[in-house]
Amino acid sequence: MYRNQKSDFLFIVHHQPDYNLLFNITFDDQFNITSMKIHHFITFILSMISMALFAQTLKPGFDKEEYLEMLRITQYQIDTPFKKLTVPQPLHHRLEYRSPVVGMKNRWDLWTNGKNDAVISIRGSVGDMLSWLENGYAAMVPAQGSLKIADDYTFDYHLSDNPRASVHTGWLTGLAFLSRDILFRLDSCIGSGMKQFYLVGHSQGGAINYMLTAYLYDLRKKGRIPADVKFKTYCSAAPKPGNLYFAYDYEYMTRNGWAFNVVNSVDWVPEVPFSIQTNQDFNAVNPFTDAKKMIKKQKFPINILLGMMYSQLMNPPVKAVKNYKKNLGKRAHKMINRSIPSFQMPSYVDNCNYVRTGTTILLYADADYAALFPDSKTNIFCHHFIEPYYYLAQKSDY
Repeated sequence: MYRNQKSDFLFIVHHQPDYNLLFNITFDDQFNITSMKIHHFITFILSMISMALFAQTLKPGFDKEEYLEMLRITQYQIDTPFKKLTVPQPLHHRLEYRSPVVGMKNRWDLWTNGKNDAVISIRGSVGDMLSWLENGYAAMVPAQGSLKIADDYTFDYHLSDNPRASVHTGWLTGLAFLSRDILFRLDSCIGSGMKQFYLVGHSQGGAINYMLTAYLYDLRKKGRIPADVKFKTYCSAAPKPGNLYFAYDYEYMTRNGWAFNVVNSVDWVPEVPFSIQTNQDFNAVNPFTDAKKMIKKQKFPINILLGMMYSQLMNPPVKAVKNYKKNLGKRAHKMINRSIPSFQMPSYVDNCNYVRTGTTILLYADADYAALFPDSKTNIFCHHFIEPYYYLAQKSDY
């Protein structure tokens, strides 16, 4: 390990293992293997083939082996010592850079395979109240605009072309704090000739990863990032990042197999935040826009009865959206300001129609899974950790 004297950022460099020592191989002039068990030799050959295949050109489509490697990388983001990890170590990549902790306990890692691709790995929630405030900061803001997060920095973003698209304020703020460092390292990788990048995050990291993907796609469209740079996204165990119009644009920009949302069918985290749909959340042409006018045209007392029914159906979700903005917007921001006083409160939108976003890869929890990972009344994250996702991904037929 060493520190960059200018930035004081921590770099951690790993070297490829010495397979000669690992498998106890000795060589003579004819490359004879004199001390190796046959299964070790097979493992060695398969590992070499796997590494060669992984180093090929980035291709669209869900790839189970890619996702498993992303989980092996993601496990190094959890806030426990490496020695306690139960998922195997990454097979094809090494950790090159770890960012400082910024914002609401946000952090990211850069991994490379030493050849032609890199992985940008976003950390999820950690055991700190500020990190969980980021999740609870669930009022929505427009998917294009700016956030004033520091006295010397305003984060400008454009995650969707649709003016009705909106996203989770907390996870967008997480991206805002990480963005400058990510772009700096990304530019360095591109400058060195690297053009292929995996974007990965689990849980909160997956939520931020949605924002990062849309952010980088926009920068590429504007020419800030070269057009030949490819991104492939794996959001794992991620909650819902924004409303329906953000989902439409995100799914369109990543179409044809360049972004995936991987979900364990018994994990509750992908089911949040709460979704509230009002009559304002539909496309312009819909039967609800002029509903009140149509009701007034009805004969008495039908018009009165229909008007009462309409109000009873429509008013509660509108009131719920106001409470969302009040409690998970203004009040949440005041609590965050105690730790980050320079972060200015943005303007929230009247929308909380959160939806599941992206091409979903369902990891179905069957009876065998239930036997290994039973429900727990004391551990609400029993189906959310990396281990159950890794198990289900391994046995899946994708």
